[in-house]
Amino acid sequence: MTETLANPMAARDHARSMGGTVVEAMPVLPPVAGDLPAGVAADDVVWEETIAAGGYATRRLARGSRLRLIDMKGDACAGLQVFNAEMPTERLNVADTVKVQWNAYLETGKLLLSDMGRVLMSIEADGAGTHDCFCGTSNAATNLAKYGEGRNSGAYPNGRDRFLLGAAKHGLGRRDVHPCINLFKGTTIALDGSIAPDVGPFAPAREVVLRAEMEVIVVIANVPHVLDPRSDYSVTPLRATAWRGAVTPADDTIRNATPEGLRAFLNVEDYYRR
Repeated sequence: MTETLANPMAARDHARSMGGTVVEAMPVLPPVAGDLPAGVAADDVVWEETIAAGGYATRRLARGSRLRLIDMKGDACAGLQVFNAEMPTERLNVADTVKVQWNAYLETGKLLLSDMGRVLMSIEADGAGTHDCFCGTSNAATNLAKYGEGRNSGAYPNGRDRFLLGAAKHGLGRRDVHPCINLFKGTTIALDGSIAPDVGPFAPAREVVLRAEMEVIVVIANVPHVLDPRSDYSVTPLRATAWRGAVTPADDTIRNATPEGLRAFLNVEDYYRR
């Protein structure tokens, strides 16, 4: 193989011979999903990708799009950052997401709020029930201390560096990477104030569906939860599927569930009233 790759023409022929090769973790082009919800047309699918253990992915999604994340084998951890695609200085604010909704535990009907009082995404369906708004993600230092290796290019990539790679694909840099939420891995706050992780592994095929209330950039890092007590680098593949959908109507149940949420939706509608 080394001799083949040393010859540019032979290397080209080898590379071309790999066309059509399919591995578990890769984007599907054109995007195709055989298990779409009822009423979703195949032509509306805009993203189909399996994110490897330790991998990352990113996508710009139109307002009204749905993003379905599936924990394929029960041990994925979807660290999620969200930006206003038109003005990425506006991004997910985890503190406001918690305090404005008077609730720190994400579930169906909860909102992901920006630092400008608008709804970036809402949780349309939640089949997991274990999510985390407290801990953020790992970095090179935490992974070095725990696994003996924390480099982005090493065997145990960390969440912050994965977010940096995803953000860079949209022209964003280190200052743009902000605290994330973690889907599929939960935490609870004990009476003494300590954080108790609930990291599984769980039953496979749990899923969460997010609805884009604005045009957004999502960046996903699929790395072990930073408080995972296991000594091994334990994480499994995560599937992402997105499709076009309708913008949230005025009579939507999630939109009108609480006064605080309604105000955040009104802020979104005011933003697009141009």
